[in-house]
Amino acid sequence: MARKNAPSRRYHPTNEPLWVRVTLILIGVAFMGLILVLPLVAVFTEALRQGIPGFAEALQTADAQSAIRLTLLVAAISVPLNVVFGIAASWAIAKFEFKGKAFLITLIDLPFSVSPVISGLVYVLLFGSGSLLGPFLKSYNIEILFAVPGIVLATIFVTFPFVARELIPLMQDQGSGDEEAAISLGASGWQTFFRVTLPNIKWGLLYGVLLCNARAMGEFGAVAVVSGKIRGQTTTMPLQVEMFYNEYQGTAAFALASLLALLALVTLVLKTALEWRFGDELAATGRGH
Repeated sequence: MARKNAPSRRYHPTNEPLWVRVTLILIGVAFMGLILVLPLVAVFTEALRQGIPGFAEALQTADAQSAIRLTLLVAAISVPLNVVFGIAASWAIAKFEFKGKAFLITLIDLPFSVSPVISGLVYVLLFGSGSLLGPFLKSYNIEILFAVPGIVLATIFVTFPFVARELIPLMQDQGSGDEEAAISLGASGWQTFFRVTLPNIKWGLLYGVLLCNARAMGEFGAVAVVSGKIRGQTTTMPLQVEMFYNEYQGTAAFALASLLALLALVTLVLKTALEWRFGDELAATGRGH
């Protein structure tokens, strides 16, 4: 009896010819190089055009130093506040059922869908001279707009989803079994949080902090609206980069821009290092890639 022909091999997406796979990889690498790598190289090249002395001199000017200090101050205030909010919001959403839960999640996602410039204009309407709150606060010598408090508020608004959005799915996946077990053994609420909940979410929390800090230090739109761009007082690093560039101070502009680019690279490296070093733990908590 004649042997039946063997069935043809079933098609699989990864069985494409070698030339197809190589072509797709080259297209992806070329696109990433054109969109990401080439601009970064251009920034650092322009920043170092006058050598290390010129780079250092540009960063030592009064305006650059003021912008760096203000950026660090705003990040130092907004990031911890967003950590507190993110943990509280994710705890409430993941551990409890209540009316308005879906609405709260929508509000957390709001800064992702609203232009930062629009959020800045909202604060102008709330605290401007023609609003109800503005004159009242000014009577007590409290300045919000065109001052550090306004910059901090705008930065908090555009960055507060990052920590919460990292922790909500993580805590939902973990459930509340560990906390219930700790409470049944006599642990108090704070003991349960610090000894059970916080260790379980530490890597997701660190992810959120890294992303939140990078966005806080690089925010432009909302801060540009509420700051007034007062030289040496309310100009953060992104705003000062624009001012330097508009004044044809190319070296100073690219020197500050290179610091922001370096921050992005450091954030990426730390994120990758965490995934590599603690990949098993991240996967166990549901956050690993």
